[in-house]
Amino acid sequence: MGLLALLQSPLTYMKTQLTHLLLDIIATGPVPRHIAFEMDGNRRYARRQGKEGREGHGDGFNTLLGVLQLCLRLRIKCVTIYAFAIENFNRPKEEVDSLMKLAEERLVEIAESGEMLDKYGVRLNVLGKRDLLPPNVQAAVEKAESMTRHNNSATLNVCAPYASQHEITTAVESAIREAIDAGDLDGSTITEHTLNSHLSTSLAGSPPLDIFVRTSGVKRLSGFLTWQCNEDTQIHMVDTYWPEFGLFNLVPILLEYQRKVWAEERKCSSTSQLYRTGNEKELGDRKEREW
Repeated sequence: MGLLALLQSPLTYMKTQLTHLLLDIIATGPVPRHIAFEMDGNRRYARRQGKEGREGHGDGFNTLLGVLQLCLRLRIKCVTIYAFAIENFNRPKEEVDSLMKLAEERLVEIAESGEMLDKYGVRLNVLGKRDLLPPNVQAAVEKAESMTRHNNSATLNVCAPYASQHEITTAVESAIREAIDAGDLDGSTITEHTLNSHLSTSLAGSPPLDIFVRTSGVKRLSGFLTWQCNEDTQIHMVDTYWPEFGLFNLVPILLEYQRKVWAEERKCSSTSQLYRTGNEKELGDRKEREW
């Protein structure tokens, strides 16, 4: 066993160094400001391993730590995760209790140590209908948030318990109250921008969503960041279960993002050149092709 450990140690070191090198190379190009993960497939992964379904959530948390570290190493400014849906309270009580216990333990762990969050200057926000959480979990949430409140280099949004319907409804209600308080009784001052500014992610200071990732092969948003996903958001539905998601799943997503950013930059540069040279025919032909 001692010899095996000696052999594994340099291999682990080399793997870590190669991973850092790969991430540093990717980081020289455009990186997303905001990436979201719908961490699906924990229970199915556990059952495939012959475990109880609820045991998969612990494996999923370990994956989250690894993926978060990759994102922070890439200097991605904001990561949003779907940790617990409001409708998940309808699951068997034993599973819900297990999830709440896990949430409390991990939040306490963050509050008491939090080396990774402090290393990268990450501020933790818990977004959602927090009054549905048990009092002990609410206390852990408040402690974890207060312990990272001084950090301002990056943001980790943990959506729990969350549903887009609730977030949008709350944003609409807030916008209406604000308009009435300002004397706008017919709502004529309420715009799309107004509603967007009242979303929980906006209130937490998050930039627009660049990449949305859902694991496990399910191809729907399922009430996660429905408003935030727009025509500029890259949406990736990955077949891998969340506990198995890692570097080699993330890299192709990032390379696809960079490819699209560079393509858009070339398109804008080419259009700008045509305007400068006054090539109206080519501009007209291009607009017709795009139409």
